[in-house]
Amino acid sequence: MSRLPVKRLLLAAALLVGGIVLVLATQLGMRLWHFHTLFDPERITQNFRSMPTIFQARPIPKGPVSAPLQTAPKALVERFHFQGRDQALGDWLVTSGTTGMLVMAADRVVYEQYFRGNREDSRAISWSVGKSFVSALVGIALKEGAIRDIRDPVSDYAPALRGSGYDGVPLQDVLEMASGIAFNEDYADPEAGINQLGQTIALGGSVDAWVAQLKSAGASGTEHHYVSVDTQVLGMVLKGATGRDLADYMAEKLWSPLGAECDGQWLTDNDGAEIAFGGLNLCLRDYARFGLLYLHEGRNLAGEQIVPRQWVQQSVTPAKDFLRPGRYKEQGQPNLGYGYQWWVPQGDEGEYMAVGVYGQFIYVNPTRRVVIAKTSAYARYNEDGTRMEYESLEAFRAIARNL
Repeated sequence: MSRLPVKRLLLAAALLVGGIVLVLATQLGMRLWHFHTLFDPERITQNFRSMPTIFQARPIPKGPVSAPLQTAPKALVERFHFQGRDQALGDWLVTSGTTGMLVMAADRVVYEQYFRGNREDSRAISWSVGKSFVSALVGIALKEGAIRDIRDPVSDYAPALRGSGYDGVPLQDVLEMASGIAFNEDYADPEAGINQLGQTIALGGSVDAWVAQLKSAGASGTEHHYVSVDTQVLGMVLKGATGRDLADYMAEKLWSPLGAECDGQWLTDNDGAEIAFGGLNLCLRDYARFGLLYLHEGRNLAGEQIVPRQWVQQSVTPAKDFLRPGRYKEQGQPNLGYGYQWWVPQGDEGEYMAVGVYGQFIYVNPTRRVVIAKTSAYARYNEDGTRMEYESLEAFRAIARNL
C-alpha cells in the first residue's frame, strides 16, 4: 500500500474525531449556557415552558381516553388581604409571575386563564410540585406489593445507597423529609448542594450517583429538613422496587387512568435517569386533574380508585410533632406542616398544597371543594420567594371562600 492513502485515512480519522469532539463540546457548552441562564428574567418564562426541548426528557404518554373537565365560569374574588395589606387579585397574578391559573369548584372549571405566552397545551415545568406525584407513585407501589412497608430501609430497594448517608434510613423518614442527610437547599447560595446537583446534571453526570455519595448529618426521623435529594431517593426506590423507569410506571399506573389530556415529559440526566425531585413537565389542566384526584381521595372522575384512599389521607396529614404546621412563624406567617411530599397549612379546612420553586402550586381545599393549579415564572424568587408563597396561599384561600 502506498503512503498517500494511509495519510489520507489518518487525516480523515483525525477530522472525524475532531468533529465528534467539537459536537460534544458544543452540546456541553449549550447545556451549561442553558443551565446558567435558566432563571434570567428575560428568559425564564420561555424556559419554563420549553424544558424538554432544552434538556433530555422521557415522554409520559397519555391514555387512550381523556377525562373531560366540565366548566361553569364564575367571577373570582377581586381582592384579598395579606399581612394587613389589601391586594387586588389581578395585580397579584401579574406580580407573582403567573403563566397560567385554573380554578375548580364542585368539580367544574370556574376560571382558566393563561399569561405570558403560555397556552392550554403548554408543558410547564412543575419543579417541586412533581414531588407530590412521586409520593402518589410510592403509594401505588405499596398497594401493589412492589414496596413491602414504608418502614423498610430505602437501601433495600436502591442498593447504590448502601454505605451512603441513606443506608438504613426508613422510607417513611424520606417521604417526610426527615432523612437526616447533609444537604443545603439554598438556591441563592452558589455553593449549596442543590446548585452543585444542578451543575452535575448540566455537565452530564449521574444524579443518582451524586446522591449516593451524600453523608448523614444526624439521626433520621427526628426533625424536618426539606431537601430535594430525598425525593430523588424516592425515585431510586421506585425504580428498584418496580424494575421500571419512573415515566413508564407513571404512564401506566397514574397518567392513563387519570384521564390526562396532554402527554407529559420527565427530564432526565445523561444516563436516562429521571430527575425525580423536579423534572416533571405537564399541562395546567392535568395539574388540576391531579389535585382533583386527591380531593376525591384517590379516585378519578370515573370513580375508579387509582391511589389508595388511606395513602391520600396519610400523605396530607402530618404524623409527628416536628411536622405540624404553626410551630413557628416564617415571614410573619404560621409555618407550613408536612406530610408525604405535601405541604399542610395551619387551619381548620383540611387544606394541603404541592409547592414548586418559582411559583408552582396545586392547592386543595376539601371543605370548600376547591382545587387551584397555578404555574408561574417568578424571577425574584431568590429575593422573596417564601413571602410570595405565603401571599399566594392567602390568595387561594380568598378565592376558595368566595366560591
